[in-house]
Amino acid sequence: MNIKNINTVSFQGIEGANSHLACKKLFPKTKYISCETFEEVFDSVRTNKSNIGLIPVENSVAGRVAEIHSLMHKTPLKIVGEYFMKVELHLLGVKKIKISQVKNVRSHIHALAQCSKFIKKNKLRKIISVDTALAAKEVSENNDHTESAIASKLAAEIYNLKTLKKNVEDSFQNITRFILLQKRQIKIESSKGKILTSIIFGVNNVPAALHKALGCFAINNVNMTKLESYVNETFKQAEFYVDIEGGIKDFNVASALKEIKEYTRFVRILGTYYADKFRK
Repeated sequence: MNIKNINTVSFQGIEGANSHLACKKLFPKTKYISCETFEEVFDSVRTNKSNIGLIPVENSVAGRVAEIHSLMHKTPLKIVGEYFMKVELHLLGVKKIKISQVKNVRSHIHALAQCSKFIKKNKLRKIISVDTALAAKEVSENNDHTESAIASKLAAEIYNLKTLKKNVEDSFQNITRFILLQKRQIKIESSKGKILTSIIFGVNNVPAALHKALGCFAINNVNMTKLESYVNETFKQAEFYVDIEGGIKDFNVASALKEIKEYTRFVRILGTYYADKFRK
């Protein structure tokens, strides 16, 4: 990752959230700004309160974070990087309690989904929180021996909780992909690593429009690593989020982007950036 001179990073959630943990792993000697919503993260970067924003976009178990698409559609910010992090979720409770005493479990809706087998096996009642760290904070403040939280080891340390059981996630291949946002596109050199470009486009409402649009990538030998579909506000036209291999200055990518305009209502480049080492 070729991102330098980062002094402040914004993330969604409170201290101890998985996004906070990702920030600490990527930028260990940086100031962190906690934001209540994803939109606040975007605004923090746009208004120069932070140099960069870190946002989760998809998880290998729970799927995509749908809210991000609408925000990316209207923001001037650029995607300048990606980061894959293995998510480790633990059952946390207040000190001096046993797991047999626990009746309820608090966490973010995605974390609860990622631990559904454990929750069902132990017959725990789910309570949805805004994020995993807030769930840990609530359990700490309530000091109720029947309550627990599913959150990170970092959250346990911050909110002085006991780890009742480690790694309660359903899959040990529980991976979250984050994107990094800045106001300006970073300089990219193909000799320094694998490159990705993220795009949003909307097709015309005619037969085979998507087939023809995607054909522009195939004809120009451009590989897609991601394709997601969304319906706009009218429910009459579809929009698509695509990740492709290569940069916009590469001849085959440039040719594909030029040709795709014939079959689309709009094409918007969200950013060109180096692929995370996880993909190698």
